[in-house]
Amino acid sequence: MTETYEVIVVGGGTAGLSAALVLGRARRRTLVVDAGEPRNAPAAHMQGYLSRDGMPPAEFLAIGREEIAQYGVELVRDTVVDVTKGEDFAVELASGRTVRARRLVVTTGLKDELPTVPGVAERFGRDVLHCPYCHGWEVRDQAFGVLATSPNSVHQALIVTQWSKDVTFFLHEVAEDDLTDDDLRRLAAAGVDVVPGQVAGLVVEDDRLTGVRLADGTAHAREVLFVAPRAVPQTGLLQRLGAELNETPFGAYPVVDATGLTTVPGVWAAGNAMGFSEQVVNAASGGYRAGATINGELLMTDLDAAMRV
Repeated sequence: MTETYEVIVVGGGTAGLSAALVLGRARRRTLVVDAGEPRNAPAAHMQGYLSRDGMPPAEFLAIGREEIAQYGVELVRDTVVDVTKGEDFAVELASGRTVRARRLVVTTGLKDELPTVPGVAERFGRDVLHCPYCHGWEVRDQAFGVLATSPNSVHQALIVTQWSKDVTFFLHEVAEDDLTDDDLRRLAAAGVDVVPGQVAGLVVEDDRLTGVRLADGTAHAREVLFVAPRAVPQTGLLQRLGAELNETPFGAYPVVDATGLTTVPGVWAAGNAMGFSEQVVNAASGGYRAGATINGELLMTDLDAAMRV
């Protein structure tokens, strides 16, 4: 028998749990479908979330799951493989189960594709980092390297100088000719050393990064390496439903209004499913807005239907 909910939340990360918490407290029958693949899993701690600064991401999510359960929200560890829209939404799960709902919240996030430099994936979230706002304080004043994968990497090299004045910019996949005169002047003004040549790998001693090795065999002593992963938005379900997407330098994300409502009636997006730069605190806020909006919209829809009887 197909089970019917008022709202199905696809994705059990911060945004999804936040939406589910609001909906559960509003006494809406809600199901969270969670594949268990949060974007920040490689990080030992999360920072910048007021009152939760430094908390391990896994602990944060575990507390969130406990909280939504107190309000009757169901959570299943499963993956949505298809969704269709009729009078309501039919959601097919990898386990073979089919569930239905009046409204959907998509919080499927994105995946980070790391540069294919040996050692980068193994040390990502430790001394190979992406976001200085997330980890800059913890590695402050150490010897930084920045791996260029596009001319846009100049911005990352400049930003991290707020946390260290010892920064080396490895051009890697970028030619010097690809940098503008303004880029070079800014890098010089910030005291960033620019090193041309392909990066072949990392130097690791006693399980810590000690250097960056170039293809010509030379090595540069570094303690931290910042990289810029390629963002891959997980928007497959939204595309199946016909949601309009907006192309950005960081991938295609759904067009949404201020509450996260997509161009598909009844479908909201929150967290990294709606944008590249949604940090944990932003994702929680977006999920809250979506949940509160959905509750009000369902209430008014039912009242309008009752008046027509």
